[in-house]
Formats: sequence, structure tokens, C-alpha cells
Amino acid sequence: MAITREAGALIMKIYRCDFEVRGKQDASPVTEADEKAERLILERLGALQSQFPVVSEEAAAAGYVPEMGQCFWLVDPLDGTKEFINRNGEFTVNIALIENGTPVLGVVFAPALDRMYAGAMGLGALLEVQGKRQAIECRSIPEDGLDVVASRSHGDADALDQFLNGRLVRSLKSAGSSLKICLIAEGEADLYPRLGRTMEWDIAAGHAVLAAAGGQIHALNGDVLSYGKRDLSNPHFYACSADYR
Repeated sequence: MAITREAGALIMKIYRCDFEVRGKQDASPVTEADEKAERLILERLGALQSQFPVVSEEAAAAGYVPEMGQCFWLVDPLDGTKEFINRNGEFTVNIALIENGTPVLGVVFAPALDRMYAGAMGLGALLEVQGKRQAIECRSIPEDGLDVVASRSHGDADALDQFLNGRLVRSLKSAGSSLKICLIAEGEADLYPRLGRTMEWDIAAGHAVLAAAGGQIHALNGDVLSYGKRDLSNPHFYACSADYR
């Protein structure tokens, strides 16, 4: 948690100033904050005695992906770069530990909101706000319908409508970054369908938090998502609380 908080402090220094936005090869935006936060996280993880390789977004975009093995770190130094650019606060620092394809530890920090989520397999999940920690868990789905959360910057309204067809929906709101997954983990939402392109580092930390809180992320065929695939991409998926059917 200390590493994500340190990276978040660095990001906030840049957030408060003018910064340059550039395009990567896949046309997605990147900023100085993405790059500096990644360097800091890689340095801090490298100083640990775990010896696990680190897979990170900006290094992977530059063509560097180490041999992952059974255990590896999966890092998104700034998830929600569009939210960062738009200065709406809904961006996060994400660090996950993957073991045999499963996210067993995850930390998600939203520095502009001062919200830190953490979860570990078998140990539960927590939320820390302004230094105060509380245990969190997924809620039972309300009888009067689902509270659904969707992507603020990458929405496909037609695909979402088709996915939700036939389901009782109470509300639909938008949010940025891995905060969507964390809203389910803390019992503020029930379902997050993602029917577009994502990469493993986008959701691994949030997945660990959600699983520790009693939820799960499934591919559309019902399989639980796994990590460490050759291209590091995710299929379309939905994140949900435990009793979603």
C-alpha cells in the first residue's frame, strides 16, 4: 500500500500542473505521470525480496514483457489516463500479484479521491479513506434491481443495452478506471459489464480486491478470468457480486 500511495503522491504533483499528452502506438494517451509513476513502482518492487518479475503497462507498450512464470507483479501505474487528462479525479494506481493465473493480492489507490482499496486471497478486502480503514464486502443484490456501473470513457451503449436486456436494473451510472470494480467490492454497485478492449493490468488489482470482498469477474461464457496470457488482453467480461446470476 505504501508503494501505491507514494506513486499517487507523485501523480498528484503532475496533476496540479500543466502536462503534455502524447499518443502511444495503439493511439491511447500517455502522460508524464504514467511514465514517472511506473518508474517509481518498478524501482520499489525491484527492491523487495520477492524476485518476482514485473509486467507493467508502459514497458509492455514499448515491447518489454519479461517471462512471467507462476508468480509475477502486474502494474498499471495510472489507470484512467483519460480521467486524469480531464481532471475528474477518477484515476487509479493499480498493483496486483498474480499466482498461477489468479490475482491473489491487489491494491487500488485513487489519489485525487484519497481512497485506497486492498484485498488478498483468504484475508478479505478493505477500504482506507483519510487514514481510516474499514472492511468491505459485496452486498446481496437488491430485490428491486441491479445497480449497474459502466465505463465513463469507453462506453458502447448498444452493446450494454443488449447485455442488460431482460435483467431488472434499478440504476445505471458511469465511473472511470478500476474504481468501477471497487464500487462492487464495497457494496455500492452490483454489476459492471465491460464489452470492449481491456488489458490485464487494467483490472487485475481490482479483480483481487473484488474476489477478496466476495465477488468475481467472469468472461461472457462464465469462465473466471485468468492472467498471464501471451498477449495480456482480456476477453469481454462482467464483474459482479457473488449472488449475481
